[in-house]
Amino acid sequence: MAAPGPAPAVRTTTRSARARRRAAQLVGGLVLYAASIALLVHTGLGNMPWDVLSQGVARQVGWSLGTVTIVLSVLILLAWWPLRQRPGIGTVANVVLIGVLIDPFLALLDRLPEGLPLAARVGMVLAGIALNGVASALYIGARLGPGPRDGLMTGLVARTGWPVGPVRIAIEVIVVAVGWLLGGTLGFATLAYALGIGPLIHWLLPRLTVPVPPAVAVAEPVEPGEGR
Repeated sequence: MAAPGPAPAVRTTTRSARARRRAAQLVGGLVLYAASIALLVHTGLGNMPWDVLSQGVARQVGWSLGTVTIVLSVLILLAWWPLRQRPGIGTVANVVLIGVLIDPFLALLDRLPEGLPLAARVGMVLAGIALNGVASALYIGARLGPGPRDGLMTGLVARTGWPVGPVRIAIEVIVVAVGWLLGGTLGFATLAYALGIGPLIHWLLPRLTVPVPPAVAVAEPVEPGEGR
């Protein structure tokens, strides 16, 4: 005779606890993600690839970095439609929370003493990359939908059949090149991020992914990336 399954009350409690953890990871990850963007931007040593573009556009149109980030995220989401990608709660939260929080975090960092030594700025870059790795693993591990930029990548992979690696590299090379031509900051931090973020997320993601039944989970990015 088969053993009885969990009592309904236990199953309900488990689902509730899982939902709370997923929501907490989503929000916490996005808050930390915005903070990590601000750290790298503040150093002036280079931005994450998509933020090179955001900063370049911001300098051309005179908008804040947070505003441009939101606008670009919305435009990228519009590109999902022909790629047949579906946003999740996490996708929408990504657009809103990261864009809204970047400017306040930059304002806080602007209160630091001017003329920080290079060693301190490099330390901030490394801290920002590490923080971004944790933020990405938390957010992606919540399984509530990919970020606009990762969704663009996975959509192109699904529609073209091309490998993830070349598609991701092509997107980011184009984004960085356009952003740099528009005045975005490209430098040491950009390269360090590109080399370090993949292995970092690869190590953290299994440790921070919330286990959920297959019917509940929302499709995740094919390969760990920026989480946006």
